[in-house]
Amino acid sequence: MFRSSNNDDFSGSSDLNEEDMIKDPQPDASTSGNLRKSVSQSTSSLTSNGSVESISATRFSHGSRRKSKRWRGWCQRRGIAGLALLVLVFFISNSWMLYRIRDPGRAAGIKVKYLKMNSSTVSIKICNAVAVARLLNATLVLPGLMYSSVWRDASHFGNIYQEDHFINYLRPDVRIVKELPKQLKSLDLDAIGSVVSDADIVKEAKPGFYKKYILPILHLNRVVHFVGFGNRLASDPIPFKVQRLRCRCNFHALRFVPKIQETGALLIQRMRQNMSRLGPLDKHLLGPLAEPKKKGQRSHSTKASRYLALHLRFEIDMVAHSLCEFGGGKEEQKELEAYREKHFPALIELKKTQKLPSMAALREEGLCPLMPEETVLMLAALGFNRKTRIYLAGAHIYGGKSRLTALTTLFPNLVTKENLLSSAEIEPFANFSSQLAALDFITCTAADNFAMTDSGSQFSSLVSGYRIYYGGGEMPTIRPNKRRLADIFVKNNTIEWSVFEKRVRKAVRQTKRVFSRPTGRSVYRYPRCLECMCSDQP
Repeated sequence: MFRSSNNDDFSGSSDLNEEDMIKDPQPDASTSGNLRKSVSQSTSSLTSNGSVESISATRFSHGSRRKSKRWRGWCQRRGIAGLALLVLVFFISNSWMLYRIRDPGRAAGIKVKYLKMNSSTVSIKICNAVAVARLLNATLVLPGLMYSSVWRDASHFGNIYQEDHFINYLRPDVRIVKELPKQLKSLDLDAIGSVVSDADIVKEAKPGFYKKYILPILHLNRVVHFVGFGNRLASDPIPFKVQRLRCRCNFHALRFVPKIQETGALLIQRMRQNMSRLGPLDKHLLGPLAEPKKKGQRSHSTKASRYLALHLRFEIDMVAHSLCEFGGGKEEQKELEAYREKHFPALIELKKTQKLPSMAALREEGLCPLMPEETVLMLAALGFNRKTRIYLAGAHIYGGKSRLTALTTLFPNLVTKENLLSSAEIEPFANFSSQLAALDFITCTAADNFAMTDSGSQFSSLVSGYRIYYGGGEMPTIRPNKRRLADIFVKNNTIEWSVFEKRVRKAVRQTKRVFSRPTGRSVYRYPRCLECMCSDQP
């Protein structure tokens, strides 16, 4: 232990212990007499109040004690200085690391580009990128949209979503900038190893993967560029706040631009055949355009029509990738095989190296997309009739108008956005599949009923999740069990219509209930969970 004193004169010290006295050097014989003279003897005297005063005799060496005290003081000063220096170095190093990550000008950032598909698919990737930025405590560069030779859509983030609202809403959680700082723009990101593609990230990667493999690149190069980023963040296990951030991003931060909202409002109004009726989801989809009409303005119809939105997932890419047959014979098989060779070469190699299930087995397992003819039977069995107004969403149906004959014959009020909008109204969206998909999303989400033919579709999953989140349990979604339907269609070639109706309704009823989010499932499709709907949202 260190001790402190006001001066270097130890002649008045009276607290030396036995150990201190032993350490003092022994005096020689010539000086022993003088030393003995310096020893004072104490006598005890009885005072008037009965107390006793005592004076102790002390013996020490002035030179030895002064040297010991100086040595201890020097050690104390050096120890304090070293400790202060260590704390200063620790503080500076940590401040430097935080500065690299958080500073908007020189900060580490994640520049993300996405595979060009459609707006629904893009929204999932955007929100997953926001979550990764939060996990890595990094700045996120406003996501870009990757040009695809298949879809040929040159849309940017700002052509679909409101940039400022996205940045401002997520500001408490993630710093988002519109572009990289100048000093990082000039870098060859591929040359320095900052470009990360889907091939570099395992599917459904967990947070630990990003902290182990991506964070070191971020610290070293100050920027990471994700290319693609399709389905590259797991649904679980994810920290509670990060999972909640995904939910807030999808249902609150992504807001369509006014141009899309205006056209989406036109589609909804024309499907309802009423200009004044508002649906429960309109204000969330259309913003200010969902405000009710002012007093004095009359609608053209006294009663609004209800409508069904149908997402018929039967585009050529879906049909070709399924490896199923759809009644077109050898000509159809030849056409689909040519499409696979061009767009799905990995699937062709898989067919050469492995024995895949037969087309009949795939259909029995419910792995084939529902054909338009099967969709007609399902809707009719559920009670929809010729008077039902149906909005058909999706891109170009494989087989064209001839493949839709069964649908249009039984449901003559079936329409698409191309039918509802004039050429002048739809022209601004021509050749922009992402923006056209955004119009489909608005019209399907606002529908009185929504039916899908493929429950694995991301578009359908997002529409149903949005209807659960904002619908208050009053926005029904028809999600068929394709395996059960296949069993009904294949094994019951001759069956009474009443029996057929009963079996189809039972197959659909089993998937109609809204469950809490199962572990490992998407929060975008199943928002009913503690991290999303059960938490207070700003």
